[in-house]
Amino acid sequence: ASHFGQLAIIFLWTSGNLFHVAWQGNFESWIQDPLHVRPIAHAIWDPHFGQPAVEAFTRGGAIGPVNIAYSGVYQWWYTIGLRTNGDLYTGALFLLLLSAISLIASWLHLQPKWKPSVSWFKNAESRLNHHLSGLFGVSSLAWTGHLVHVAIPGSRGEYVRWNNFLDVLPYPQGLGPLFMGQWNLYAQNPDSSSHLFGTSQGAGTAILTLLGGFHPQTQSLWLTDIAHHHLAIAFLFLVAGHMYRTNFGIGHSIKDLLEAHIPPGGRLGRGHKGLYDTINNSLHFQLGLALASLGVITSLVAQHMYSLPAYAFIAQDFTTQAALYTHHQYIAGFIMTGAFAHGAIFFIRDYNPEQNEDNVLARMLDHKEAIISHLSWASLFLGFHTLGLYVHNDVMLAFGTPEKQILIEPIFAQWIQSAHGKTSYGFDVLLSSTNSPAFNAGRSIWLPGWLNAINENSNSLFLTIGPGDFLVHHAIALGLHTTTLILVKGALDARGSKLMPDKKDFGYSFPCDGPGRGGTCDISAWDAFYLAVS
Repeated sequence: ASHFGQLAIIFLWTSGNLFHVAWQGNFESWIQDPLHVRPIAHAIWDPHFGQPAVEAFTRGGAIGPVNIAYSGVYQWWYTIGLRTNGDLYTGALFLLLLSAISLIASWLHLQPKWKPSVSWFKNAESRLNHHLSGLFGVSSLAWTGHLVHVAIPGSRGEYVRWNNFLDVLPYPQGLGPLFMGQWNLYAQNPDSSSHLFGTSQGAGTAILTLLGGFHPQTQSLWLTDIAHHHLAIAFLFLVAGHMYRTNFGIGHSIKDLLEAHIPPGGRLGRGHKGLYDTINNSLHFQLGLALASLGVITSLVAQHMYSLPAYAFIAQDFTTQAALYTHHQYIAGFIMTGAFAHGAIFFIRDYNPEQNEDNVLARMLDHKEAIISHLSWASLFLGFHTLGLYVHNDVMLAFGTPEKQILIEPIFAQWIQSAHGKTSYGFDVLLSSTNSPAFNAGRSIWLPGWLNAINENSNSLFLTIGPGDFLVHHAIALGLHTTTLILVKGALDARGSKLMPDKKDFGYSFPCDGPGRGGTCDISAWDAFYLAVS
């Protein structure tokens, strides 16, 4: 019920985005010139606005004060084939309908007749099969279908909607190559380097390619590459959804797989023995694992959205790129904090030492002091060195001797960028070396537009890095390691610490226990996560 409730909120929120842009935005004029027209998010209706404020916020061709959109939704909708305000309204109504259906489904699953039993949730194999093939496999396949039937024709100037999608072939020979086994035909004749996005000028006919690189005009990944990627993902997950044993007696048992994981020589004790029942009987453990996975994925999304952008023209909008990066890293941080919090609750409420004797969980608790002290050392090292450099450089600038700053070039990161084709550092290695076979192949065989795109300074791909980046990255690493230290210590000490061995009996959060133990303020697991975030 709560899952359907959350889906209802998500659909309602995205429906609102579409509706407000269709009503108060400038989508149709933005797509005529995406690089120079400022996208409008929504109008500002504020009775406190005087004439100066009204004039300051009236931009993007609007008739009154507006907020400019820095969310990237314009680029996203343009890339996936939306072209008119009517399309946006249709999408808003469709998502509103989905939201209503999700709300009804949520209510339905609270009724006794439809309420799933606890045993239903403990059927891990069936749940994994359905989530892998149904959720990821089928949805990826459906998205491939949308890209091939709507988005790719849209990028070539062909407007495909419900009224004509059965008449417009996404590929001239239709399904012929699929049934004849000539799948390579779908990759032939891709869009040329002179292709103007949204028009037929320079357009090809390929629908599934592996070009690599970026579209020269939009500075984003090729749509045909993206479609191919989603088709491959769909295939993998549809296969993965048939891996685990359910009612039919074929496939793998997760318990057997897990318990076979015993490292040779007994160096890690009994390995994963006992983990299946421990995880399957603890919703907090499952939630912790899910949050940890989602947190890492969200952080990777933040990184890849600007370094390998999938949406047309988004790479040239620096403000949007910075906003989206920060947005996703913030979300990743909160989600990962939740992973540690629910891990701590698992250790307090659900962990059974007898069931997990000498397995990886028990051994992690056994040497928690080593883990915490190593992490503490890393945090202290980063803190003293990074802040020491900052203080030194600030003092040198204050005393008027900037040449005495300690400026360290990030040579390893620069070398990696050079190996991928960035020429400004002078490393002359791999793709940045004009004499290398990789460079020559990149000019003709694969990666069209890659070298030009990453060596331009008009986009967010492979930003030029120097001593300032070296310092900032280490400052960010300091924040990450210190936060992780507090989270890890909070989770691993949740059952007890040297100061308070019986902590698990007090629960997840508890107030000060008086001066008898030498003071117990702020040492509950709850306090650790509050302190980590603040």
